[in-house]
Amino acid sequence: MGLSAAALLWGLPRLLLTIALHPALSPCPAQASVPAHRDYCVLGAGPAGLQMAYFLQRAGRDYAVFERAPGPGSFFTRYPRHRKLISINKRYTGKANAEFNLRHDWNSLLSHDPRLLFRHYSNAYFPDAGDMVRYLGDFADRLGLHVLYNTTIAHVTLNKDQRAWNGHYFILTDQKGQAYQCSVLLVATGLSVPNQVDFPGSEYVDGYESVSVDPKDFVGQNVLILGRGNSAFETAENILGVTNFIHMLSRSRVRLSWATHYVGDLRAINNGLLDTYQLKSLDGLLESDLTDLAIVKDHEGKFHVTLKFFLEEGNRSADAVRLPQDDNDNFALRVAYDRVIRCLGWNFDFSIFSKSLRLSAGGELSKKYPLVKASYESKGSRGLFVLGTASHSVDYRKSAGGFIHGFRYTVRAVHRLLEQRHHGVTWPSTEHPITQLASAIIRRVNEASGLYQVFSVLADVVLLEENATAFEYLEEFPMQALAQLETITGRRARHGLFVISMEYGRNFSGPDKDVFFYDRSVGHTEDAWLSNFLHPVIYYYRHLPTEQEVRFRPAGWPLPRPTAIHHIVEDFLTDWTAPVGHILPLRRFLENCLDTDLRSFYAESCFLFVLTRQKLPPFCQQGYLRTQGLVGTESLRQHGVESGFLWDYATVGRGDSGQQPGNHGPGQHPLAPGPPVSPFDSNKEEL
Repeated sequence: MGLSAAALLWGLPRLLLTIALHPALSPCPAQASVPAHRDYCVLGAGPAGLQMAYFLQRAGRDYAVFERAPGPGSFFTRYPRHRKLISINKRYTGKANAEFNLRHDWNSLLSHDPRLLFRHYSNAYFPDAGDMVRYLGDFADRLGLHVLYNTTIAHVTLNKDQRAWNGHYFILTDQKGQAYQCSVLLVATGLSVPNQVDFPGSEYVDGYESVSVDPKDFVGQNVLILGRGNSAFETAENILGVTNFIHMLSRSRVRLSWATHYVGDLRAINNGLLDTYQLKSLDGLLESDLTDLAIVKDHEGKFHVTLKFFLEEGNRSADAVRLPQDDNDNFALRVAYDRVIRCLGWNFDFSIFSKSLRLSAGGELSKKYPLVKASYESKGSRGLFVLGTASHSVDYRKSAGGFIHGFRYTVRAVHRLLEQRHHGVTWPSTEHPITQLASAIIRRVNEASGLYQVFSVLADVVLLEENATAFEYLEEFPMQALAQLETITGRRARHGLFVISMEYGRNFSGPDKDVFFYDRSVGHTEDAWLSNFLHPVIYYYRHLPTEQEVRFRPAGWPLPRPTAIHHIVEDFLTDWTAPVGHILPLRRFLENCLDTDLRSFYAESCFLFVLTRQKLPPFCQQGYLRTQGLVGTESLRQHGVESGFLWDYATVGRGDSGQQPGNHGPGQHPLAPGPPVSPFDSNKEEL
């Protein structure tokens, strides 16, 4: 060894110092693996992801959006394959009200910038998908949204930590191994996995996502399309004029959007094959369960449809397999096909999510959509929210929550929930005297876009103050989360509430309904509850419904049975402003619920009410008795002076001390209104 004692004594401090400095002099694996933290992580820079990013940015929150493509809206760079959107770009309505115009603008996202309305990007009623890509790019750039492009999140898992907002952090790992830690995870990835049915011969089928879109590739061919939605009919429409014939096969009958009132069903712009089928022009539609069928290929390369139980193990040749037409010579699908195309829609991509997130827990739609609560929060992981198209399980085949003109509002509702939960910012509301209740409701049902588009899902809520003297108005709250209203909004519902929604008639929609039947509309106010078309419905509850009442509500009802309910009769113009047909019945309903008179009066009437009634109308309580009004006529003013209720201000103006009202000073008599503030005589007594 050969070291002296002095060397050991001198070297020991240097050794200790080197050991102490070692972590600072060399990279620390533990520190290098600490993930970058964000309060909010948004997966996907499609319309839903950008909409949430906008709200987070406006609120000044710490967030990042992760997008695998080099730009936003990557879905629309490929789909729809034939490039025509079916979302309406209605540029003219005859109205200047921006909120009303959004009812008929199905492509714009919500923002404060009027330049970011889709009508500036396309003149077409059904725009090109490229216009949507350009629009989303401008939306992200002009608003300066924080998007990490070319970042593919490959894995998402949980890291339990009691210091985290929700008791755990979400750990996201990208394609380069970079980790990110998030307090709240907002999944806006849409549906991206083609839905496939596994049956013998499915390997011969072309998928919608890859089949040619050039009609020249189908000239003179027999084509079989599997599916019955817009993608199937869009594909058929593209090749209708060049094929010998097109047959369409699906397990369910065709659903027309104008019959179901669901925008995801077959739109009229794509339904040309219905004409050619019904007019016997060789094309046709059939219903059968695809899992019962098989496709076999003959020696000429053509495809035949047979039944699965006809196949023998390992034998897939049409030249050897028994075909249905061998037993039934008028079997509908006995012809040979040159092409078979699968157009069966899309599913959510669950593959990147760890099982610890419990993102899907079974159910009818669990393969297609993640299961979420009415608040769009995952049923399996607190703090994980699903936005946009992927959140459509809440209102599948019922409303517009799976489409831009619907989920722009549900995204805003989620943001408001997060603001209350994590930042103590209560759900936005406005406060009004009770006399303005009817006018507030009428204004919203005539203007609001969120109520109109996400019907039976989002609703306005009116929270009554004590003794119904005033109310708070909350907009676009998820109806089925009503039992959690106080927790979600930070508002109290102690003295009763009204819920305002838009609804179709319960028996008006369905693939088997003739929605054009004679006498389909209701015109009399007494029959308003039978209204078929979209119309306002007002629910009144004395107490906030419980979770159990919401869960076990009557079949077909969006809410539990209320204390009272009112339907505003449907209107051909969707303009609910008729004084007798719309406003008067609503006001009487509200008055019956509140046990008060909501009319407006002249000050003269208020003066007489003071003398003759024990309970005054709120209009008089809030105006006349609070010295916010003026005597309506000169004769009544003079009568007030002579009776000792009012000062004689006319003599005060001439320099006289004025006649005092009886033995009371202006601040002593309980009914003395004192100096006037605003005139009452502009407020006429209503019906």
